[in-house]
Amino acid sequence: MIHIEQRDLVTFVTIDRPERRNALDHEALAGLDEALRTATSAGSRVLALTGAAGYFCSGADLSGVEDEGFVAALGQVLQGLRRAPFVTLAIIDGFALGAGTQLAISCDLRIATASAGFGVPAAKLGLMVDQWTVRRLVALVGQSTARHVLLSTDVMSGGRAFDLGLVHRIGDLADGLDWADRLATLAPLTLQGLKLGLDEADPFEDTTPAYAEAFATAWASADLAEGLAAFAEKRTPRFEGR
Repeated sequence: MIHIEQRDLVTFVTIDRPERRNALDHEALAGLDEALRTATSAGSRVLALTGAAGYFCSGADLSGVEDEGFVAALGQVLQGLRRAPFVTLAIIDGFALGAGTQLAISCDLRIATASAGFGVPAAKLGLMVDQWTVRRLVALVGQSTARHVLLSTDVMSGGRAFDLGLVHRIGDLADGLDWADRLATLAPLTLQGLKLGLDEADPFEDTTPAYAEAFATAWASADLAEGLAAFAEKRTPRFEGR
C-alpha cells in the first residue's frame, strides 16, 4: 500500500496500489500520514514521494470519495506535506490526477518525466477541491493556467508543466533520488526557516464563507451522485446543476 524506506537522511515513500493506478483510499491516506510522522521522528531532511508501476497517483479511489472523512484526511496529508520540517519532493511518472495533482503541488519541489500527466478532473465528477488547492495552483502557475486546469479538466504533460514552472526538473526516478540525496546535504535549519517564510507568504489561510458554501453544495448535490455513478458505469454523466 504505502511503502516507507529510510535512505540515510531521505525518507522514500511509494504509493503502491497498481490495481487502482495508485488511487488514494482511507488506508493509503493513513499510510501517508504515518510516513510523515516516520520522517519527522527519524530526523529526515527530505521526504521523496513517488508512485509504483508507472503511475504517480490517479486521484481518489471513488469507491469511498463521498465519505466526508476522506476529504478531511486528504487535507491533513496535503497540509502535512506543506508544513513538514524538511523538504518534500514529488517524483512523478505517469498520471498525477485529482488528488495526485494535489499531492504533487503540496510538496515543496517536483521532478517529473516529460510524459507525466497533471490534471484536476473534478468537474467531470461533480465534486470540488478545497480552496487551498485553488490558491496553491494559482500561486504556482498563475490565474490563467489555473483556470485552464480547473475549468477545462484538460491533462497537462510533464513537459508543459515544466515550461510553466509547475515542475522544477524533468527526470525519472533515479534523477529524483539523486536530487533528494543532494537536497539532504543542505543546511536543515536554513531550509526550515525558508519554508516557514514561504508558507507565511502564502495568501489567505482560511476558507471563505462563499467558497465553503459552494463546496458543501457540490458535495451534497445530485450531480455528484450522477458523476460517481457514470464513472462506475463507464458512461458520460448527465449533469443537471442540482
